[in-house]
Amino acid sequence: MEPLASKIRPKTLSEFIGQKHLVGEGKPLNMAINKKHLFSFILWGPPGTGKTTLAKIYANSLKAQLYELSAVSAKKSDIKKIIDENAWGQEKILFLDEIHRFSKSQQDFLLPLVENGKIILIGATTENPSFEIISPLLSRCRVFILNKFSEKEMVEIIKRTKIKIGEQAKDWIISLANSDARQAITVIENTFQLYGEITVENLKNTAQSKFLQYDRKGDEHYNTISAFIKSMRASQPDAALYYLAKMIDAGEDPKFIARRMVIFASEDIGIVQPTALVVANSVFRAVEIIGLPECGINLAHGVVYLSKCKKDRSAYNAYNKAMEDVKKYENLPIPLALRNATTKFVEKLGYGSGYEKYSKKIFLPDKLKGKKYLDNV
Repeated sequence: MEPLASKIRPKTLSEFIGQKHLVGEGKPLNMAINKKHLFSFILWGPPGTGKTTLAKIYANSLKAQLYELSAVSAKKSDIKKIIDENAWGQEKILFLDEIHRFSKSQQDFLLPLVENGKIILIGATTENPSFEIISPLLSRCRVFILNKFSEKEMVEIIKRTKIKIGEQAKDWIISLANSDARQAITVIENTFQLYGEITVENLKNTAQSKFLQYDRKGDEHYNTISAFIKSMRASQPDAALYYLAKMIDAGEDPKFIARRMVIFASEDIGIVQPTALVVANSVFRAVEIIGLPECGINLAHGVVYLSKCKKDRSAYNAYNKAMEDVKKYENLPIPLALRNATTKFVEKLGYGSGYEKYSKKIFLPDKLKGKKYLDNV
């Protein structure tokens, strides 16, 4: 039986909900479809934000033959079959889900096929492409970033199911799904099939059985990585080790875990123990060199260390406050004393004038004089 998510999948851009920065009037994917422009691109965003749907709409609108593969299980031979297959004059588009799971050698194999136009590549990933996709292949693809669906957009998506759902149940679904449209639709479908009625209690019963296991394809990995980070933040190494083991056992990419640890070292430990960043980076490097299963030991070592470190978010919070002012005031003029006097002319205008290396003068723009981003300084 065809899943509900597939049945109600939008067929055209006019039916698509969200991602207006990509599919709205005059936006890149909208224009590419309207102008029948064929090119390779990467869709980067959280799970359930419409990556597969957009690939299908794009291929269908351009009357191209779409081939779907998952990088988790696909081999070079699968791609060879696509190249050899007769598409009867149609362009061939390969939609490669979880492209970040493709090894370097697999990506190297794909590169000339994209270069010579034998195949149009649409990659989908939840990971930063600059970390996971080789530079030559990435340089031949545009990267489009998909955002999480807003609560309003999730409501619209849920309405598409045409199943009667009360407001409390709807709110519960939106909270559970965490902006993942596919997960929301799936829990609605499973609950309706089991109970014939969507209530909060029925949803909870369904979710316990449906989502207890970690999803090996990555749709649920954000829930576990969140628990992992929060356990380290709370200085609970036992809990953090459990979630680490859960991710490793489920087949999570160890580099994904190590990368989050590097971020955590600066975000949550920061200046109170600067060596945390050194350790986290060393763990990441060890994961790259050693690989599974042994790199699990390196990860465990780093997790215990980071969990036991004192925590200080002052540098992270200060950066966010500074960013708020950058966006609020946009391009404030830099004080003349701090400007680079590259010519005699600008030197006469006061560029660099009065600058002292260890001056106690405030170096912030005039409008921000007296502003403190970093606490207790």
